[in-house]
Amino acid sequence: MRTFLIAAMALILCVAGCDDDMAVLNPLLPSKPLVAPEHVRVQHVLIGFNGSVPGRDVTRTRNEAESLAQDLLNSAWEGADFEELVRSYSDASFPGIYAMANDGVPNGAGEFRRSSFVSGFADVSFCLSVRNIGMAAYDPVTSPYGWHLIKRLE
Repeated sequence: MRTFLIAAMALILCVAGCDDDMAVLNPLLPSKPLVAPEHVRVQHVLIGFNGSVPGRDVTRTRNEAESLAQDLLNSAWEGADFEELVRSYSDASFPGIYAMANDGVPNGAGEFRRSSFVSGFADVSFCLSVRNIGMAAYDPVTSPYGWHLIKRLE
């Protein structure tokens, strides 16, 4: 019941404060920066399912992936080592760290354009306050690879 209430509160905070209603944010931290950041650096855990991650042999079902993603999100919110979650569970390459420049902002060395990522991932990344952890839920259009647990580092 506690987990459900936390997730519900987080979704309400995010919908009220972000453009992306697919995000789930930690209600214990500021849900959104006061000003849209020009640059972000994030780390993520990708939880895919059978057929969702090109080039990866992921065997879990979509339901198993959703359940695992929610469990890992709750663990992260409770203080689990995020880097260890990436190392142990991600269906993407470790360390899963990306630097991005927002729309209309020149990208710096080593940065990617926001538009080069699927919109679910990018929108949540720019929606998070520093140190906050959120999730872009699977969506066939905006987050087709699965669930992205995202921690904003900078």
